Amino acid sequence: MNLRTLISNLALSCLLIAMTFACRSPVEGEPESGTGDPALATVRLPAGDGWEGSLVFDNGETGIWTAGVLNLFPQYATPEVVGLDDRGRCLILVSYSGKWTPMVLGHDGKWLGGLAHGDVDPRVAGSELYTGGQKGNLYQLTFHPQGAADMRLIAHLPGREIHTIVAGDVDRSFSGRELLLFTRPGGLYRVSPTGRDGTFETVHVQDLPGRVRDAVILPGPDDEAPEIATVSRSGRLELLEMTARGPEWSVLYESAMGMGRLTLRPPREGEATVLYASHDDGRVLRFERSPSGTWTEEVIYRGPQGVRGIAAGRFCADGDVETVAVFGYSAEVVLLSRKGREPWNDAVIFVDRDKGHWLTAAELDGRNTTQEIIGSGYGGRIFLLSRPSGYGTAPSVDSK
Repeated sequence: MNLRTLISNLALSCLLIAMTFACRSPVEGEPESGTGDPALATVRLPAGDGWEGSLVFDNGETGIWTAGVLNLFPQYATPEVVGLDDRGRCLILVSYSGKWTPMVLGHDGKWLGGLAHGDVDPRVAGSELYTGGQKGNLYQLTFHPQGAADMRLIAHLPGREIHTIVAGDVDRSFSGRELLLFTRPGGLYRVSPTGRDGTFETVHVQDLPGRVRDAVILPGPDDEAPEIATVSRSGRLELLEMTARGPEWSVLYESAMGMGRLTLRPPREGEATVLYASHDDGRVLRFERSPSGTWTEEVIYRGPQGVRGIAAGRFCADGDVETVAVFGYSAEVVLLSRKGREPWNDAVIFVDRDKGHWLTAAELDGRNTTQEIIGSGYGGRIFLLSRPSGYGTAPSVDSK
């Protein structure tokens, strides 16, 4: 064999090896493109049976404390994923065919945690995003059809951490829409777009016995002051109404253990209002409101201590199955489910690389009939859990 033939054979062998590696299928836990960057291709994450996991954003060692799924850019059909991190940044992730393009706004220097979205400011077209955190700074983010976003400081609460924000027409003692801020030390503030030259006004409403860590607006008549359900570090689940006479609180449940997260079962006509709330000691409670207005409670899960995320939604193909996902310091995402009044079942569907802090439900994949789950926490990642393509859809009919 001469030198020219040897070189030719070696080149052919190298080409065949390269083609083999280029054409092989991705393995479990590896991105489809092999790059590991969710902005370039879908990055797969291992998940439990009947689930698929993927990476939305990797923030390295910096924790992401709050995650939301919101319609920020009206020109895009799929909603955006929002994360708030330990460095005081707002992370906007825009979806495009399984890829997630990041947009990083702000640098407060300390954690951001409070998050709300709504049409509060009449001087701005569409809805705005509001966030605040450890330094007591409150920011407004606005979004434009050109795909751009702005972020500006609109309020500062000296010596207060902003933990929870509610947006909308929620205070009947005040004309217009506003923000309610729940702080640490325990406090309630109203912030409204009534200042001069595009500024906001901040009013201290009252001090509270404990830090409110989560809040949801309950469905109700439009002509009445909306009820706001809150859970606090003081171990209370309370209902708040901002009436013309001022704030009115009623204690729905109280325990010696702190409470951390709260979620509302997606409302359906003819069904009762249902809340799910978590204790720091690992218990998850279900509260159902009867037509007469009374509430019944039951413990539906006793898991590891440190529940820090809870999301209710349709996570099963059978719409009659009630499903709730929980996440916490165990790093496990656990799906709770039951049909009718059968016993509750629990199954681990995902394990993150560190402790969990937030969960939310959203519609991000139209290839199945269920909702998806977005989570974040100490692991510095935002991840997506979804049912496989075709899950829950009617089987195709063979035309032959």
